[in-house]
Amino acid sequence: MSALLFEPITINGTTFRNRIAMSPMCMHSASADGHVNDFHVIHYGARALGGAGLVILETASVLPNGPIGPGDIGIWSDSHIEGLKRVTDAIHRFGAKAGAQIGHAGRQLGLDNVQSIAPSAVPFTPESRVPQEMSIAQIKEVIEAFRQGARRAREAGFDVIEIHGAHGYLLNQFLSPLANKRSDEYGGSVENRYRIVREVIDVVRSEWQGPLFLRISSTDYAEGGNRPEDFLVYGKWMKEQGIDLLDCSSGGIAMVQVNTYPNYQVPAAELLRRELGIKTGAVGLIETGRQAEEILQNQRADIVLVGREMLKDPFWARTAADDLHVEMPVPPQYTRYGSAWQRSQPKLPAVALEATVEQ
Repeated sequence: MSALLFEPITINGTTFRNRIAMSPMCMHSASADGHVNDFHVIHYGARALGGAGLVILETASVLPNGPIGPGDIGIWSDSHIEGLKRVTDAIHRFGAKAGAQIGHAGRQLGLDNVQSIAPSAVPFTPESRVPQEMSIAQIKEVIEAFRQGARRAREAGFDVIEIHGAHGYLLNQFLSPLANKRSDEYGGSVENRYRIVREVIDVVRSEWQGPLFLRISSTDYAEGGNRPEDFLVYGKWMKEQGIDLLDCSSGGIAMVQVNTYPNYQVPAAELLRRELGIKTGAVGLIETGRQAEEILQNQRADIVLVGREMLKDPFWARTAADDLHVEMPVPPQYTRYGSAWQRSQPKLPAVALEATVEQ
């Protein structure tokens, strides 16, 4: 039996072996200055070995005042490139493509000793600290940081860049009238609230020609906030600017109780795909292969992004294949004949072997 979930897909010249992506999730395991370590190599490499077509790393902050929390990875310095290259090499070694999600937390900054910034001096909750309203110079600094982040992602060997415009973080704060109370060219009208996103996409595209995704919060779940219909406007502009896929998540701008259930965010991906003719990714409580296959077969999205289930099961792709009765290649080391297979392979030269161990 064949399944669309396991069919290759090509996006902007890059072919993915299947339509399963690991959703970016914060691990809070980097050094204090944002450098990755062996955990990240093993963690993300394992999901590539497990069969995902695309593995997207947790948000990499484009500035030191942008991490979501302690231990988040950074991409604000050239010193981050070498470590990130170790991670992309591991992902590529096991047949998957590597995605970098670049972003800035804005008022959701998770570091206590750093001043948070935001479009307006509006705290997340009445109990939250009040962020500093950004000056035009600070806005330009953030935009340039996204450009440099895209360059570093390219130099680190990533195949996909995803701009983080969701979950109540900085770009989402500019888009939402609940957080953006500015009266200058970056606030007020829909066009003005979108301006920083437009400028970020442009500078990222100046450094990056490959697949470019953008994660959105398709609804704010709050009166006066954005709804999926608003992204028919935003999404049209994003497509015109060269965004290849919208990763359709939701929420984060307001402290509200969200009623979650399997596929609860899929309708937004379906709406934008149908009305705008843009590729979309579905995310949110996608737990089984049959569930993922239904989304794809009914043309509700082009890829599925799996989060918590892939944390529990690095081989979720294989679990999904079993659910759909699809045969999937097994890493030869994991077969009963793996040892014999390995003995039959040519021996690596000593220098190459040492390089492999160091990586």
